[in-house]
Amino acid sequence: MDHVRLQGVCASYGAQPVLHEVSLAVPRGGVVGLIGASGSGKSTVLRLLAGLVRPTAGEVFVGGEAVDYANARSVRGVRGRLAIVFQQYNLFQNMNVLRNVMIAPVKVQKRPRRQAEREAVALLEKVGLGGKLAAYPDQLSGGQQQRVAIARALALQPEILLLDEVTSALDPELVGEVLDTILLLAREGMTMLLVSHEMRFVREVATQVALMDAGRVIECAPPDELFAHPREERSRAFMSRIRA
Repeated sequence: MDHVRLQGVCASYGAQPVLHEVSLAVPRGGVVGLIGASGSGKSTVLRLLAGLVRPTAGEVFVGGEAVDYANARSVRGVRGRLAIVFQQYNLFQNMNVLRNVMIAPVKVQKRPRRQAEREAVALLEKVGLGGKLAAYPDQLSGGQQQRVAIARALALQPEILLLDEVTSALDPELVGEVLDTILLLAREGMTMLLVSHEMRFVREVATQVALMDAGRVIECAPPDELFAHPREERSRAFMSRIRA
């Protein structure tokens, strides 16, 4: 069974259509990379799954259950099954790293504080920041802050992780440490949808890659197939540009 499935999904920002009959399937434990030019609709797919954008047509299924975006309870249910990490870290500047990671489990999910703290420490060690528990965001590099943001998302114990250009705000020398963290999660079987312009990384980590253009999925295939032998004319044009 697909962990996430979009079927003929359309969406708009006001009167402006942004997604046109998008169909996409993510198997449990799969990693789907969304690539394409800026403005092609990649991030909107993630925002829609997170309930930040409401579809105007089509269906979305998470864990085999249809999501009713007009029903607040249904939206809360799907939000409880996923977490999203944006390109901006959005950490609480007045809290140290440990509190940033444990605050949502305690305040939102009502988990016992000691349990949340143990889990937060374990997650920070997992992303290589076990020695930064008492540090504040302004004492960290951009790559370290983004890894805290990933740990914070994982603290919610999501089934599905959405990653929206999580390396785009980083200096080139800091990108690798964040990508290593994502690769670790992929190897552990976390279901993920990731939007990225890091094509070499997408090719390494993704099980399927979907190329988007003008709000549509033009082609979806295993990475080696899509990058080396794209079928569609627009896919071939995109690949020729990124190779240039």
